[in-house]
Amino acid sequence: MINQPLSIVEKMTAFLSTYLVTEADVVGDGRFIYKTNALIRSHALGNFKELVKKISIDPGMLIYLNGYLNSSGKPDENYSRELQELFTQGKGEDSKYTEDDVKAAARLLTGYTFDSVNISYKFNPNKHDTGDKQFSSYYNNTLITGKTGAAGEQELDELIDMLFNTEEAAKFFVRRLYNYFVYYDISQAEEDNIITPLADLFRSSNYEIKPVLEALLNSEHFYDTLNVGCVIKSGYDLVIGALRQFEVGFSPSSNYVAQYSQWSQMRIQLIILQHDPGAPPNVAGYPAYYQAPQFHEIWINSVTLPARQSWTARMLSNGYTVSGFKVIIDPIAYAMTLDNPGDPNTLVAESVFLLFGLPVSTDALDF
Repeated sequence: MINQPLSIVEKMTAFLSTYLVTEADVVGDGRFIYKTNALIRSHALGNFKELVKKISIDPGMLIYLNGYLNSSGKPDENYSRELQELFTQGKGEDSKYTEDDVKAAARLLTGYTFDSVNISYKFNPNKHDTGDKQFSSYYNNTLITGKTGAAGEQELDELIDMLFNTEEAAKFFVRRLYNYFVYYDISQAEEDNIITPLADLFRSSNYEIKPVLEALLNSEHFYDTLNVGCVIKSGYDLVIGALRQFEVGFSPSSNYVAQYSQWSQMRIQLIILQHDPGAPPNVAGYPAYYQAPQFHEIWINSVTLPARQSWTARMLSNGYTVSGFKVIIDPIAYAMTLDNPGDPNTLVAESVFLLFGLPVSTDALDF
């Protein structure tokens, strides 16, 4: 995140990781954790439908949501439930899938496990439920015929097609995108004029993410003054954003032990700010992205507010000395990147423009 070029890929990787959730401590294998993250990153501006299929058999996800324990005769409904409730259909009033749909999908997803040697998934036909899977009217009474042998894997393709044939699959994704990039509250007017057209675009684009993202971020609605500066920064946005904005230096990659120690110190700050990378508190992700009615206000509490102030104050004063290297914001170096740092009025005005992101009053500028 710190070292990326000018790009939205890491932002989208973080976004997708807020609800295609795994927890590093539960997965327990650094290779699997890396592979899950790399999978999400590779699809950050790609095809969401394909991503959902691949993450369903991702070894880290198979461990995290018990997919590897799901076998014929002993179906485990954990992943099947989250696939529908958290990943594709949501819990809105129009998401009317049933408990039987959860059970049928769980039976369909039997037979998958992980391969610790090749860091991949394996499909075991002997543990796959070969019976037919009947779904409810919400899914147009779809019947997925049971298959035997290696052909059992084909049922996953049919399941993914069925899930994405609903109107809610596109709307759910677009609502999550809107919540993350614009605001958590979606009025009926925004549902009709923003969410529905973007969902239509998502479907017509065969669930490619990039066209929808471009349409949202280039819209007049996105730049409406009512929508600018109304979301409290997450821990990522505060810490990673400041490190990038001020071009804070770290040890060179040739000294990777020191470099990782310094990055680890920044991660400690994110843990304190309750935005630990790779460790959301539960399967639903970070509460700020879903927990009504507070949503983003959850980022600010009696622990995190003083911690934010302490971190920025320290980064502007003593910094953090790690492995003999000081990680610190250099305000003089930053000022020298501005247009005319020798003029105090220009310096203040440009700094406020770049760092606040919102206009301030003349009185505030004078002060």
